[in-house]
Amino acid sequence: MATMEITDVRIKMIDGDKGTLKANASVTFNDCFVVHGLKVIESDKGTFVAMPSRKGEDGKFIDICHPLNNDMRNAIKDAVLDKYNVTK
Repeated sequence: MATMEITDVRIKMIDGDKGTLKANASVTFNDCFVVHGLKVIESDKGTFVAMPSRKGEDGKFIDICHPLNNDMRNAIKDAVLDKYNVTK
């Protein structure tokens, strides 16, 4: 099985006061697959990365794509937040 490596992270800062949403992010894996639509959100509990999602019929948000294990979730979170902190 091939391992997935994060090869690029792009951050687009949100201008003005948009509440808790601070940036949108895209993450590229192995220089051949990109996921757009990650969000950097600042809340009372700290800054976190939300996966791309859509609003379901019940009004709840459903992830469109997401990591299947904590190691990959942490790798994505760390890479996005590292780039966000350098960009802001």
